[in-house]
Parts: sequence; structure tokens; C-alpha cells
Amino acid sequence: MNLDFTPDESAFRAEARAWLQDNVPRGGRATDGEHMLEFDREWQQRQYAGGWAGVSWPVEYGGRGLSLIQQLIWYEEYARADAPLPVASAYFVALSHAGPTVIARGSEWQKSFFLPKILTGETVWCQGFSEPGAGSDLAGLRTRAVVDGDHLVVNGSKIWTSRAQHAKYQELLVRTDPDAGSKHSGITWVIGDMTLPGIDIRPIPCMHGASHFCQVFYDNVRIPLEHVVGEIGDGWNVAMATLGFERGTASLAEQIMMSRVVERLIELAHTELGPDGVRPAIQDDEIATRLATLRAEVAALKAMSYTSISRAQRNFVPGSEGTIIGCYNSEMLQRIFRMAADLLGPEMLDRDSSDENWVYEYHRSIMTTIGGGTSEIRRNIIGERVLGLPRDR
Repeated sequence: MNLDFTPDESAFRAEARAWLQDNVPRGGRATDGEHMLEFDREWQQRQYAGGWAGVSWPVEYGGRGLSLIQQLIWYEEYARADAPLPVASAYFVALSHAGPTVIARGSEWQKSFFLPKILTGETVWCQGFSEPGAGSDLAGLRTRAVVDGDHLVVNGSKIWTSRAQHAKYQELLVRTDPDAGSKHSGITWVIGDMTLPGIDIRPIPCMHGASHFCQVFYDNVRIPLEHVVGEIGDGWNVAMATLGFERGTASLAEQIMMSRVVERLIELAHTELGPDGVRPAIQDDEIATRLATLRAEVAALKAMSYTSISRAQRNFVPGSEGTIIGCYNSEMLQRIFRMAADLLGPEMLDRDSSDENWVYEYHRSIMTTIGGGTSEIRRNIIGERVLGLPRDR
């Protein structure tokens, strides 16, 4: 494997680094509410003005049309500049999978109407996939939609809808044919306007203090048929494209963040007292071993991501192997912040600040093995589709 970058790629890295150094917002970012939304909006608008919004989008839709290697470089520099994590942004759904899904499967009208509003920071999107009672079985959705003239009439409920209370639009999966032969059939992917009559949004408080999860209820909500992406009944295929975009290179920024947190923990272990209350924690064999293991695991995660991007760059069709990275990434995040809790103890509360949100990040890490598919479901996918193990019936 050749891990060297070309002169053009190195020049691009220097360009990205210089712009980020001059433009990354400093100071704390609120984790919830209107202050969070305003921070994210201003940062998105700044990136747009500088020509860095939607860097992976095709040029004809306002992006920079970067290669996968350039995207990798951008996210590496983005994380090193301590820029706000893409996965935490109110614009993540819009930029990382709703927009790319519209680009890949949407009509020309949908592209011209919705895409510019995403890049400029005008519209926040949310995802209406998960439902009460369906768990991680996305195909088990029961929210119904019936064609009535030139509209879909939607009834049902979605849950764990991040930032629905701030969103203008929603990528929404509905069942338009309950009598289809397979539960993966008869599903439709449609763009919902969150301001339509009949939509009731109820925020769900989370243990880390934010209320970005919501449950959304639909009572005879009328959505124009021109908002259907792809064809009616072909929503499962469109949704698989959406999830493929969701597992893109944006996670690289979070991986580099994890590497920085591990190095910060190693630094703290030289000053914090260990379990004996006498020696620095780094001199305790168990703590030193755990920190060394975390450092190695972060390096392994980065290597897996590099391999995935290298294969995609050589036109290998991505498969379920990406699930391995997703599962490892989410569980790695938990191990890092559990180490922080063990190392800092009650002092973790005192050390919480705008620069080091230890408690918030610890709580956030817990939900990472649930959102986007539980670790158990991901392990089933790995076992069945990667390792070829028999399906558990």
C-alpha cells in the first residue's frame, strides 16, 4: 500500500490547512437549542462563502467535486484545526446523506430547489426513518402514505428524529403498499416539509442534557408527489443509497478527534494520581496498558478507513465491510470516554469546560452503539454478509 500523497494532494492539504487556520470559529459551541443552531448556521455560511461547503458534492451542484483522497485530506485537516465535528452539526443530515441522495436519485427540479438551500445553510434537515416498535429493523416501518390526487397523505409516527424541532425538511420513509410481497417492498422515500399541517414534534430530553431527539407524529399530512425521490415503492433502494452516503468519509474527522482525546488522556495520566494515590496514573500498569491499547486501536481504525477509501478509489464496489468500521468506531468512542471517567473520576465534573466537555462526550458516546444501528445488528450484518456465517433463525 502506498501511503504517500501526490504533490497536488499535498498542495491541496496546505490550502485547506491555511483556510481552516484563519476561519475555524473559536470558543465553545452550545450543545442544544437556538444558540447551537445559530453557531452551526454561521459556520456553514462561512464555509460556503469560502468555497468549502459540500466539498464532496459535484461541481454542477455547488460543491468542489473532490476525489476521495482529497475528501480524506480535508477531514484530516478539519479535525486537526479543531473545527466543529460534522457528525454533531445541525447540517449533518442535509450535507452528508439527504443532499447526496437527492443528487443521485432526485429529479432535476428537486436538485435545483433543495440543494442550494443546503449549501448556503438556509435549511436544516432531519431523518424520519426509525419508528417505535421497529427497533433496528428499518424495513419494519409502519407509517402509512396513501396517494390522493397529486399528494401523499401520511399517518404514523417516527422516533429518535434528531433536531426535528429545528428542521425545515425531512428525509422520510413511508409504506405506500402494505400488501407488497416483501417487507422491503412498497416503501417510498419522500421529502417532508416539517411545517406542514398535521405534524406534531415532541422533543425527548437526553441524559447528557440536550433535547435533540424527537418523536414526530403525522396526522393526515399532505406531501406533494413531486417530493418523492426515485419512484413510489422503490424507497428501500433509495434508503440504501442514503445509508451508504451516511457511512462516508465524514467519520474520519471523529476518528482524528478520538486520537487527540487519547493523547490528552495520556498527558493527564502523567499528572493525575493513580489508584494508590501516590504515583502518577501512568505508572500504574493497568492504566498504562489501557492507554497504550487505545492508542493502537485508534491507529487501527484509521488504517481500516484508509483501506476502505483506497479500495473505493480503485473502483471497488463498497459492500458490508463498512459496517465493521462503523461498529468499531462507535465502540471505540465508548472505550475512550470510559477511560476518561476511570482516570479523572469525580474530577471529570470539575474539568468540564467549553474546551473539554468530558461529561457531555461520555454521555454522547453511550448512544453511538444504538443510533444508526445497534452494535448487535451490525455484528449480525458482519457475520452474515462479510464472514458468510449462517443466519440465526
